[in-house]
Amino acid sequence: MGDTLDTAVRKFQKELNAGTVALVLLAILDRSEEALYGYQIAKQLEGEAGGGMAFKQGTLYPVLRSLEGQGLLSSRVEPSVTGPPRKYYAITAEGSAVLASWSDVWKRTRTFVDGTLKGGRDSK
Repeated sequence: MGDTLDTAVRKFQKELNAGTVALVLLAILDRSEEALYGYQIAKQLEGEAGGGMAFKQGTLYPVLRSLEGQGLLSSRVEPSVTGPPRKYYAITAEGSAVLASWSDVWKRTRTFVDGTLKGGRDSK
């Protein structure tokens, strides 16, 4: 049963992360006063998660590219004195609007799930 449980937990975590990664990336970039590159974003996420992320750092880059492709982020590449060029991301006005909508959806979903797990609205 242990292997089956571990597999089920990993599968659930992967499915749950699929939508939340984009939401948290937009939130990090929305509150940043400057454009950030991937490693900076990952470090901020680690800090928010108390030193460990619920998803792999490599997951960030495909999601960043996807958000950029949707027009929710803009990017620029700058040379780095310590290594390869860095791609900096910033949220667009459309990205901020989408973040506000997604945040509302997240709050409603979280309230529904929390209520269901507790046994309904009347249970506390």
